[in-house]
Amino acid sequence: MYLRNLMSMDTEEMIKAQPIDACVMIGGCDKTVPAQLMGGISANKIVLPLVVGPMMPGSFKGTRIGACTNCRNHWASYRGGEVDIEDIAGINDELAPTAGTCGVMGTASTMACITAALGLMPVEGASAPAVSSARLRVAEQTGSAAVTAVGDPSRKPQSLLTRDSLINALTVLQAIGGSTNAVVHMMAIINRHPELTGTITLQTIDEIGRNTPLLVDLKPSGDNYMTDFHNAGGMAALLHTLRPLLKLNARTITGETLGGWLDAQPFTTFPYSSKLIRPLSDPLYENSALVVLTGNLAPNGAIMKASAAKDRRLLEFSGPAVVFTDTADLSRRIDSEELDVTPDSVLVLQNVGPIGNPGMPEAGVIPIPRKLKGVKDMLRLSDGRMSGTAGGTIILHISPECGILESPFGVVRDGDVVECSVKERRLHIRLSDEKLQDRIAARKEALSAKSKLVSRGRILGEKRRGYRALYENTVNQAEQGADFDFLTANGSVNM
Repeated sequence: MYLRNLMSMDTEEMIKAQPIDACVMIGGCDKTVPAQLMGGISANKIVLPLVVGPMMPGSFKGTRIGACTNCRNHWASYRGGEVDIEDIAGINDELAPTAGTCGVMGTASTMACITAALGLMPVEGASAPAVSSARLRVAEQTGSAAVTAVGDPSRKPQSLLTRDSLINALTVLQAIGGSTNAVVHMMAIINRHPELTGTITLQTIDEIGRNTPLLVDLKPSGDNYMTDFHNAGGMAALLHTLRPLLKLNARTITGETLGGWLDAQPFTTFPYSSKLIRPLSDPLYENSALVVLTGNLAPNGAIMKASAAKDRRLLEFSGPAVVFTDTADLSRRIDSEELDVTPDSVLVLQNVGPIGNPGMPEAGVIPIPRKLKGVKDMLRLSDGRMSGTAGGTIILHISPECGILESPFGVVRDGDVVECSVKERRLHIRLSDEKLQDRIAARKEALSAKSKLVSRGRILGEKRRGYRALYENTVNQAEQGADFDFLTANGSVNM
């Protein structure tokens, strides 16, 4: 988020500064597309995202592989002694065989699908491979749509996007088993819109999930790649399948409604398509691919991609915490033979939230300790993020983060019993309210004794200057989008 917010400011100011009627925004990996959407909404000129598209999969010993779900799975196997150095080197050579973004349903592809669902770009653009001729057609369609939109103020993003548009995008997010990062990005996008800020919360996303099945069989929740999704009909096929769940009056950048576009672009499914993009009656996962958890450990919410859990018993689980205070502590101790950990431990990583690292890095995929040979998954918690290509039973975006003085997550200790229940949407530490508050008070005293800089309830550690000072003093929490408070539609109350 550290540089996403900077990119969004750059996008907004560049669009505002130029005497243009419409802007085509070329983006691709992870944070570029949300940064452009955030800046484009704030600038409020006609904007059309043009994403670069996913890479093709590679092959190793006859098995298809690709960035970056296979990166993580094979690296975990290498750490566990199941893959030797020669094979891991050969795998590495094939993980990114062409240009393009990660070839699975990671953050880049998730944001591309969401952008298409918002009605801001041609639907084929969400999945067409970067090296395909379809990319040229998508570029031409985007340019044509930009020219056609000029002069129509209703196609500016603050007019075009409505709550129905957002509901459609979040329905698609659940149906594709999209990246958890999309949640924090979508909250930032929503809170840039003057009319929509505050109308969608984490609970809205969870409610949509309860009514939306996972339909798309792609890694990390499934088995396939973005090229397969594209060949199965891509977003056109998915939107037709999801039609009963969508808000058909939402408008698109072409001036049509979503319902009108679906009527004008019929899609007839075929066996390969229905295998990759399941019908509503035969989903890959019944509902709630992404879930929102709350409790005394995460009063303001936390996110889990339940559909990507490798050991489903961990979705209803309790165990003793093994706490790492930051990424340096994790690096030092995770592979130590002296680490007091068992397969039933809960791995906890603190201080990787929006303020804490800073920037909320993708550190949430805590490695399985090397001493636990053969263990494929453990319950893992952090206030940070993880790559959208990753899988496992991993709880992220815990809020308030450790960088907030009142954070319950900031006072978790080794041995504390952590309870997770996806059914109850609950994340809890087995401590009384009184004990929890005592720990928070003790933490405040300890920070004061160490002369740590605390400003407006934020633990900043020391005086900063420049962009880092701006970032740490104004970034908001994950459930708000980890955006700068002064860039939101409501503006800052602290500047």
